Amino acid sequence: MKIAKLKPGKEVSIKRKHPWIFSGAIQEMKGTVPGDWVNIISAKGEWLGVGHVGDGSIAIRVIAHWDDPYFDSVYETGEIPNKAPEVDFWIGRLQSAWSLRKSLGMGPNTATTAFRLVHGEGDRLPGLILDIYGDAAVIQAHTHGMLQSVEIIGQALQSLTDLGLKTVYNKSAAAMHLKESDMDGFVLGDAPSGKALENDLQFYVNWKTGQKTGFFLDQRDNRALLRHLSAGKTILNTFCYTGGFSVAALKGGANHVTSVDISATAMELTNQNIELFFQSNANTNQTHESVTADVLQYLKNHPQVYDIVVLDPPAFAKSLNKKHQAVMGYKRLNALGIQCVKPGGLLFTFSCSQVIDDELFANTVTAAGIETSRNCKILYKLTQGPDHPVNLYHPEGHYLKGLVIQVD
Repeated sequence: MKIAKLKPGKEVSIKRKHPWIFSGAIQEMKGTVPGDWVNIISAKGEWLGVGHVGDGSIAIRVIAHWDDPYFDSVYETGEIPNKAPEVDFWIGRLQSAWSLRKSLGMGPNTATTAFRLVHGEGDRLPGLILDIYGDAAVIQAHTHGMLQSVEIIGQALQSLTDLGLKTVYNKSAAAMHLKESDMDGFVLGDAPSGKALENDLQFYVNWKTGQKTGFFLDQRDNRALLRHLSAGKTILNTFCYTGGFSVAALKGGANHVTSVDISATAMELTNQNIELFFQSNANTNQTHESVTADVLQYLKNHPQVYDIVVLDPPAFAKSLNKKHQAVMGYKRLNALGIQCVKPGGLLFTFSCSQVIDDELFANTVTAAGIETSRNCKILYKLTQGPDHPVNLYHPEGHYLKGLVIQVD
């Protein structure tokens, strides 16, 4: 492995276990290309860990810090590692992540067989997402280093025999902004889709053609809350994607659910999942309507009111220079959403934009409430599920923000 030498004083953040090293902290790093493994040393030559070279302002993502047991030999011999971690390193990381999910009640023969196994920095594997859908695993690399490690990650996954995997699919092209035909493909098996459970609710998941890895797993606990509050209610679920909130609301006893998304493909997936629900609940009088439409236009042109409105948009800002534009977008959306809530009803509103922090999101929703002149109160503050853990030393891993607001 090559060497990345830090400027004097720049070892402080890595000693505090932060997993990112920015380009301005590098004193010397010769002959590397994105994806390379490097040893990280301080200006005084102290070994600090190993990481993957990046291709942007984040120059290195730290995969293992100086105190990782895998590298105990460094302190025994005094020599820094001369080769990249092998499969046993990956097995150790995945076993740790899998043990956490099992302790949360997820996995084969449980009520939840759809879950995130690895959440990047939260599981000390920056740049890697690993989602499980029944007996299928989907690998999504967000860095060149993880992309080049897909094969060894696939080997490590197959060592977790109690996961019972039959399919491992690499779906990294979109995240890496590369051509799908050059990138995505099966590491194990050949199933492009399947069924999985979330809190005993059955869903179709197509990991080959669906968005992200096929399903939005981070909203699991928030869908469970909606389910708890839905009995006898009318629900509007916007940006519904595969209908997760819609199915949860119906299971909770909602009288009627309207699901809206601009994507016809998403609505097809929603309809499949709604059909699965009604197949299991054939004698119910509940109803569901699917609408393929732009959500903002739908809210403007259909002024009917609902007991509960769900606003779960895609990220309005993926970079700081889009922040102001995103705030204006969230304000417009939430003002329209609030107007669609019956007096005494609820608004579930979310932002998954990392550059919009909790305070700014709350202030934006407050501004929307002021614009409508409705009286509102916050009942719940929501976030991503525990299978999307946030590394204590990497607060940037917290991205999903949600509020449940009663509107009078």
